[in-house]
Amino acid sequence: MGRRLPVWILATLMTAAMLGAVPAGATGHGPVPNTPPASGYWEAGADGGVFAYGDAGFYGSAGNLTLNRPVVGMASTPDGRGYWIVASDGGVFAYGDAGFFGSAGSTYLNRPVVGMAPTADGNGYWFVASDGGVFAFGDAGFYGSAGSLHLRQPIVGMSATPDGKGYWLVASDGGVFAYGDAAFYGSAGNVDLKQPMVGMASAPSGRGYWLAAADGGIFTYGDATFYGSAGGHSYGEPFVGFTRTATGNGYCIILASGGIFIYGDGQFEGSPQVAQSEFVSIVVAPEPG
Repeated sequence: MGRRLPVWILATLMTAAMLGAVPAGATGHGPVPNTPPASGYWEAGADGGVFAYGDAGFYGSAGNLTLNRPVVGMASTPDGRGYWIVASDGGVFAYGDAGFFGSAGSTYLNRPVVGMAPTADGNGYWFVASDGGVFAFGDAGFYGSAGSLHLRQPIVGMSATPDGKGYWLVASDGGVFAYGDAAFYGSAGNVDLKQPMVGMASAPSGRGYWLAAADGGIFTYGDATFYGSAGGHSYGEPFVGFTRTATGNGYCIILASGGIFIYGDGQFEGSPQVAQSEFVSIVVAPEPG
């Protein structure tokens, strides 16, 4: 878990800043927020490796295991003292105080799992597959899925409402599907996207959400605030993951090599010195209780 920013990431970020891709206010590329949250973040690689930065603790990884399928997602427990990682076959790996509530690792899936979301109390979680199928474990309620729909493009991510009584799914074309108490606030399904969507996150209030595209573009709906984006420039690789900051007053996007762009009240705590794996997810640690 390196703390120094490697030269290749520095070059990427400095070039982006000079090109104007990252506006002032993005951590590491402009003024530091007056009251940055006391938290860190984790990055997960497709090989199961986990990298922890800042206040985010390292509780273990699957990097030394021979996985049947690559890791595709990660989620933190509410207190930040543990996390789950999920593989595309639905296999789950729990670390720290994260409980194991079941997996789809032994289930025949029509399509691979592409993401996960935890329940509000951390006693359950959902997976979503690329065909829109939703799998609920622990105290996670099943509120519906897009598994029976004919999707124009595959699902790429999901996010739960703050009370855990609903969730949204997002497709690569920007289409959004809302279930339970998750309200629909709009989508990019009718927008001509330059690059596909790769993830989403709920606003703290649950009355909005962000969508993130592979080119670093950010789309806001409802009361989700726009803090900046990395869209409009080429970085030689796609963005693959997205998450909001602990307060919801900012967000982070991650490149496949692990490079991070942070906006709003987030702060840069480090990134991988060597791209040992293709990175697939970034998760911000919750604020200390």
